[in-house]
Amino acid sequence: MNDRIQNAFSNGKAFIPFVTCADPDISLTEELVLAMVDSGADLVELGLPFSDPIAEGPVIQQADERALASGFKIHDLFTLIERLRNHTQIPLVCMTYLNPVYRYQKDRFLMSAKQAGLDGMIIPDLPYEEQGEIKGSCKTHEIKLISMISPTSRERIITVSKNSEGFLYCVSSLGVTGMRASLTDNAKEMVELAKAHSNTPCAVGFGIHTPEQAHLIASYADGIIVGSAIMNIIAEKGSESVQPVSRYVQQMKQAIMV
Repeated sequence: MNDRIQNAFSNGKAFIPFVTCADPDISLTEELVLAMVDSGADLVELGLPFSDPIAEGPVIQQADERALASGFKIHDLFTLIERLRNHTQIPLVCMTYLNPVYRYQKDRFLMSAKQAGLDGMIIPDLPYEEQGEIKGSCKTHEIKLISMISPTSRERIITVSKNSEGFLYCVSSLGVTGMRASLTDNAKEMVELAKAHSNTPCAVGFGIHTPEQAHLIASYADGIIVGSAIMNIIAEKGSESVQPVSRYVQQMKQAIMV
């Protein structure tokens, strides 16, 4: 099977934008994803709207609320992916919580995801120690289960890194998502430790929103993940957000070409 996620990291640093599905509606999400692909995105993270997104800051929480208020249903995710696959083979990864997956029925969710063309899943409320709940089913349906690491213990970072697949989502600092004025050196130390024990690409997220931050992190990481800054543009511009988001993605992609 062609590993689209691996390909995303094969030609230099990967820029990974995040977008909440159906904020403000699903047709705009499709347009935004295709525009981001044209602007240099290497992999796109699709946020599944959820009523209790515990890892998210206020920007993405509010995006989830708007999407759910617009009538978003889980099957809309699969329809969106199918439509995107008519135009692009860029790797697509879903950021979701466990509750929607189990509410939809785990194997039904994963089978639908695979048929639609999803490449991977990130589940922030699934501890590494409990990945057995879903990892076997992900393997059956050829969906990569992306692990997350944060600046905690060395032993945990090493263990998770050694057993990772797709890419490692490296959380730059503890807390929820959201733009940060400055980033600590914790992310660099974490990435260096992970890369010493695994060949899985490391992409850093949480807090990154300026080209300067992206450039700095790209000096040691394999990819950059940006969500809240993009969702801020969408919240402000609504149906007129495609061009501003495209320009932002271009700027960030240029910044990480080190």
